[in-house]
Amino acid sequence: MKAFRIILSPILASLLAIIIGGILVSAMGYNPFVVYGSLVSGAFGSVINIGNTITASIPLILCGLGIAIAFQSGLFNIGADGQYWVGSAAAVWVGYHFTTLPGWLHIILCIIVGMVVGALWGGIIPGLTKAFVGSHEVITTMMMSYIGILLARYLIEGGPMQQKGYNPQSPPIAQNTQLPYFSQVLQQSQLSLVAVAITILAAVATWFLLYKTTTGYQLRTVGLSHRAAKYAGIKVKLFIVLALCLSGLFAGLAGSVQMLGVDHRLLDGFSSEYGYTAIVVALLARNNPFGVLLAGLFFGALTTGGQNMQIVSQVPAALTDVLTGLIIFFVACERIIPQIIQWYRRRRSLRSGALTS
Repeated sequence: MKAFRIILSPILASLLAIIIGGILVSAMGYNPFVVYGSLVSGAFGSVINIGNTITASIPLILCGLGIAIAFQSGLFNIGADGQYWVGSAAAVWVGYHFTTLPGWLHIILCIIVGMVVGALWGGIIPGLTKAFVGSHEVITTMMMSYIGILLARYLIEGGPMQQKGYNPQSPPIAQNTQLPYFSQVLQQSQLSLVAVAITILAAVATWFLLYKTTTGYQLRTVGLSHRAAKYAGIKVKLFIVLALCLSGLFAGLAGSVQMLGVDHRLLDGFSSEYGYTAIVVALLARNNPFGVLLAGLFFGALTTGGQNMQIVSQVPAALTDVLTGLIIFFVACERIIPQIIQWYRRRRSLRSGALTS
């Protein structure tokens, strides 16, 4: 019954958001069925559209997995966007150096370097300051995120990674480092099956780590209660740093896979906000790794379908942001409403007790 409620509540939150979004669209003078129909067809209407949706969902899923680990450990990593971009920059740098390496080895090296840089960016300063000084990780991860994004921007805007010319972009990664597409249709949607396999493996690995290993159990115990974890002999400070490192590691993996599979170079497109949307993905998935897969696909569909929705029905694509906000609201309500009901019942019992006395 509890598992059913866990699955049902985010679905209800999404449905309520869609219904209220439809009412808003109708109030604006548009036909909600046409609007949502264009959104669905834009996301799933053809093989290429489905490929575009999966391509858009991969960085959200990988960042969401890292944020879910942080949430399970009682931490709020709001800086996944910066970790994503420093991981991307590191992967691209390796991607156009070391060109004498075999392709498969070069790909692995790019991914590992991107993951390590993301982990260090997320874990060293935010993790150590949280563990030993008590600074709040929301502030430190956010500050490090801004620094990471601006650092990546500097690297291609007059910095050492800028390609010769006026465009703010890095040199392309080596040809044999680009993830293969295997078919013309997949190439049109920039969907690499290797990236899909990495994403699924990452979800399975996250689930195994959290629920089938001692380390995962200790991370979740720290997330539930620091005092109980200390009483059980768990090194809380160590696991705080580890949780933020793992969270950054997945953001770095997302950046590496995106650079090797889609962009093939570092471009001046630092407004993607994958890290921020991935917070909603993790919340909607209730921090379950397999739920993150589904929630990431849902938000990937909103992204690709929103573009088609704007073209077909002339509704601003910002409506998808409204839907995102409504989903966050209803997911939050799921926890607020029981507390309100509990408060009301407690107040009612106190009042009835006072009357009987």
